[in-house]
Amino acid sequence: VPFSAMCVRISRDSYPNLRALRNASHASLTDAAYVKISEGDFGYVLDDVPHLADYIPDVPTYPNPLQDHPAYSTVKQYFVDEDDTVPQKVVVQKNSRRGVHFRRAGPRQRVNFESDEVKACIVSCGGLCPGLNTVIRELVCGLAHMYNVNNIFGIQNGYKGFYSSNYVAITPKTVNDIHKRGGTVLGTSRGGHDTKKIVDNIQDRGINQVYIIGGDGTQKGAYEIYKEIRKRGLKVAVAGVPKTIDNDIAIIDKSFGFDSAVEEAQRAINSAHVEACSAENGIGLVKLMGRYSGFIAMYATLASRDVDCCLIPESPFYMDGEGGLLQYVERRLKENKHMVIVVAEGAGQDIIAKSIPASDQLDASGNKLLLDIGLWLTHKIKDHFKSKKMEMTIKYIDPTYMIRAIPSNAADNVYCTLLAHSAIHGAMAGYSFTVGMVNGRHAYIPFYRVTSTRNKVKITDRMWARLLSSTNQPSFLRQKDIDEAREADRLTNKPPLPPVANQNVAKAFDQSASASSNGEI
Repeated sequence: VPFSAMCVRISRDSYPNLRALRNASHASLTDAAYVKISEGDFGYVLDDVPHLADYIPDVPTYPNPLQDHPAYSTVKQYFVDEDDTVPQKVVVQKNSRRGVHFRRAGPRQRVNFESDEVKACIVSCGGLCPGLNTVIRELVCGLAHMYNVNNIFGIQNGYKGFYSSNYVAITPKTVNDIHKRGGTVLGTSRGGHDTKKIVDNIQDRGINQVYIIGGDGTQKGAYEIYKEIRKRGLKVAVAGVPKTIDNDIAIIDKSFGFDSAVEEAQRAINSAHVEACSAENGIGLVKLMGRYSGFIAMYATLASRDVDCCLIPESPFYMDGEGGLLQYVERRLKENKHMVIVVAEGAGQDIIAKSIPASDQLDASGNKLLLDIGLWLTHKIKDHFKSKKMEMTIKYIDPTYMIRAIPSNAADNVYCTLLAHSAIHGAMAGYSFTVGMVNGRHAYIPFYRVTSTRNKVKITDRMWARLLSSTNQPSFLRQKDIDEAREADRLTNKPPLPPVANQNVAKAFDQSASASSNGEI
């Protein structure tokens, strides 16, 4: 018997203490209608994505045109089985429950849109990231070449382009070489999200597939758009492609553009190393992107091997006194006569706030504007050595906007292609979702799962220990800091408990919290 025949759909009316469930959950009860949780044997839980059939009775299906595509005629079992799922956790013990799974991405044998009826639009939102143009190109080319879709439109300048009439027709010819350029040919912006206006425009123009490229805030917007579409009963699929250069999107293995960003960060670190080695008591200070998560700084440091100290938002540090950063810098210069420091932009914000009045200003995406940790550190280090009457030279390098504006490298180009194609297959099959790679397999993930938490570097894991070993820097941590970090990791990585969950589902979700989303070993 196929698994789908054994699934038990869980109703929120089955559980008396809904208030307790709501308090234990990141997802509100208003989202219960959009959460699809199914159970199987041995603790199997499928955290499924919504489908057109959930609210459109008897939605028609059609044979997938790929079955007649000459390029795929030699592929053995090209279509994905409807029961195929991807586990969130792959490292298990003998008696482990099977845990949380997501629907596997890929082409289905039956689709819910005919090629002639598809009217698709693509929008990119938020900051720049290597690979944006590659995703746009492959969405256009994939729709046209695989599914014979002719009506594809680009929404210019982010969400506000929906109701600013900034629509432009795009074809494979017009996007042929855009992957060789950085940025996004569609333009982008922060904010500008008016759900009802956006859906009004989608409805008026007859759009039935919406492809949204952006970070967690953008994916939250995509979720709101989907809910409004469903409320109106429209036959529209919403596919999100998660984008963040910081690599902090939950659940997925990594974000597109991250490998390119780490590779480009090497250029800045190499320059800092050359500058530091060419001066007596030379220091090269490099600030990299990482508002809340220090993945770029950590991986660039590990890849470089020229870095003596890496500071990230997740790992607190202090400047003065025994074991402080300034003492370490002084000792390192005495030993090696030069030093390279890498700092993520979100690191040390609590320390700066003690000496500089913190601003409560927010950007258009609602993020608090950060103080410049690199410039502040530069002045603090200069003042320290001046008070010690020691000669030193410090060069501050800030390549953050240069890094995010480059074209994607070969690995990211391939990754962007697979993400775009997976998004197309899912939208054609009538699903609404965020697409991403989970444990090396592409999967369709519910919107609420990728927006409710944020990936962070776990300073209690082996990967951070490897960095400390590589740089020989102190951890700057007291036992209290370590205990607090462990508790924060536990809470941060605990997935949101759906409002429809029963006890078995809750156990599976708790178990998935111990899985590392970034494949650290």
